[in-house]
Amino acid sequence: MHSKRCPDCGETKPAAEFWKSKASKDGLAYYCKLCFGLRNGRSYRKKQAKLGKASRPYRSWSAVPAGMKHCPRCQETKSVEEFGRNRAEKSGLTAYCRPCHSAASLETRRRNHGSERNYLLKLRYGVTEEEVERMIAEQGGICVICLRSEAKHVDHDHMTGLVRRILCFKCNGGLGQFEDDPERLRLAAEYLELDGSHARRLELETGARVFGGPERVRSDPDWRKRSDSIASARHYHLRQKYGINDEDAGWMLGMQVGLCAVCFDFPAKHVDHDHETGAVRGIACHGCNTGMGQLRDDPVVLRRAADYLTGGLVMSVPAFGGGTRLSFTVPDVDPAKVSHGGWAAYREADGRHRKANPHLGMVRTGPVWVE
Repeated sequence: MHSKRCPDCGETKPAAEFWKSKASKDGLAYYCKLCFGLRNGRSYRKKQAKLGKASRPYRSWSAVPAGMKHCPRCQETKSVEEFGRNRAEKSGLTAYCRPCHSAASLETRRRNHGSERNYLLKLRYGVTEEEVERMIAEQGGICVICLRSEAKHVDHDHMTGLVRRILCFKCNGGLGQFEDDPERLRLAAEYLELDGSHARRLELETGARVFGGPERVRSDPDWRKRSDSIASARHYHLRQKYGINDEDAGWMLGMQVGLCAVCFDFPAKHVDHDHETGAVRGIACHGCNTGMGQLRDDPVVLRRAADYLTGGLVMSVPAFGGGTRLSFTVPDVDPAKVSHGGWAAYREADGRHRKANPHLGMVRTGPVWVE
């Protein structure tokens, strides 16, 4: 059958204008698609009216041009490119346009989870906003590693997915730059104190554990001036910023065998210098150079970060009056009783103790080692 007459509108239309129906002898619906929609619309609105509910005006599917789609939320007909992808839908597109889809998703998350943050915490870390606030309160509101900044960012083990503690932005990022490697963090602490193998090698070669810097610049009044001998922009940059030249950088890179002066695992790419004295310490890889900067070039913080990763920093101890509380400094102090700006003395004492007792934080929960 190529065409059929619709009894509602009285028009003879092609078979494609009728829905398919296995119950019908000709395999087509009794009414055309347009009239079928009008009938269904009237029936639906009649039921809604009996329930006291309002419904939008009927809109025929054929009113949407090719390449366009109607968004029922904003009641606008837009290009299909303004809709996201959804393989679950027959059309392959989301029901709502992108702005409406985002707004509807946000409303659903807030309705089901209380807030967007609570939803993301559950999705990413498997904890609730209430649990995170409780952990922050246990820490006294301070980052357990640096003891300087407010605890705001959830830190988790990338291998197990388990939440460890709440850190500040810099400490959380610094751990990532060091790839959660405690031994690499301890090497960085020795490197910053000019007590590692690289500093000792540099002293044997040059007579000092640092190189270049403002002292070298001051000893040569023409050091900062451009001249015909400057071979490249990098050469001039090294002279201006670090008090070394291209040849010095090449020599140091050769002494390091092309590897990072901190970890000796990755290619050396970035000149690292002391931000207080300006002297060059070595050439580091991107991770070590950035990680030391995020952890404030502070050996105390680096050692605390290493102990944090091995499970030897944050401990649960008996609380006065019963129960337990957290402890993350030596000597021990109740975090809830320390003001936000009162951690400096504890941080310094803890740093001295951890440097004198390098195995203090080597505590692991698995079968690796326990001190």
